[in-house]
Amino acid sequence: QVQLVESGGGSVQAGDSLRLSCAASVRNFSPYAMGWFRQGPGKERVFVAAIAWTADRTYYTDPVKGRFTISRDNAKNTVYLQMDSLEPEDTAVYYCAAGAHHMATMRTRFEYDYWGQGTQVTVSS
Repeated sequence: QVQLVESGGGSVQAGDSLRLSCAASVRNFSPYAMGWFRQGPGKERVFVAAIAWTADRTYYTDPVKGRFTISRDNAKNTVYLQMDSLEPEDTAVYYCAAGAHHMATMRTRFEYDYWGQGTQVTVSS
């Protein structure tokens, strides 16, 4: 069973940066892709960013393009989300996810098989 453990959330001011990490607990971890989703208060969980595990492909939702960067360290079974120029609208619980099988878009919740417990990010103005 794959366990994903997120870290790096917190409370910051608008314009600040945070770096989220997500580590997988198993050896020989080789998902098709990993992604980050977020769920704001009273809202649905939505796609933020995704990265293919063995290919040079990344995807971002429009509101975070140019501000967020997803990256991975295959040797450490870890994916990161660098978040710069944070805005109050980025306030949410951020979830890491991994997809074990081929994914058509890498951008929908239903393509992912494993989820972390979530980490809170709060941005105040």
